[in-house]
Amino acid sequence: MTKPQPKDASALKGKTGLRRLINATRYSAQGFKAAWKTEDAFRQESVLAVILIPVAVLLPVSLVYKLLLIGSIILVLIVEVLNSAIEAVVDRFGGEIHPLSGKAKDLGSAAVLLALTLALITWVSILADAFL
Repeated sequence: MTKPQPKDASALKGKTGLRRLINATRYSAQGFKAAWKTEDAFRQESVLAVILIPVAVLLPVSLVYKLLLIGSIILVLIVEVLNSAIEAVVDRFGGEIHPLSGKAKDLGSAAVLLALTLALITWVSILADAFL
């Protein structure tokens, strides 16, 4: 059962200590749920993470290499979530076509592409170093 949403954002401010931590955890879970339900790219990248993270753990490479492999995948998920947030905010403020709206969405998409490129370069470099 979900709690009713407050009428305005001021009701969410000023929480401290354990209550703040509980709220933050709940909001994060809601964010993951929303990303999974509404974002195809997030689902695809999450499936990729579920496959590649265990592969990284099992590879016969150093701990530093494992962390780089895993970190590059997690970075893709982080950037995808931020891109989805940007898109949601842009969409919230109107459906009309505006150059700044397009620019914001394009920049978010470019950030995802950069994160994916970094992950690919990281994986190829480490695998090449380990096996070639």
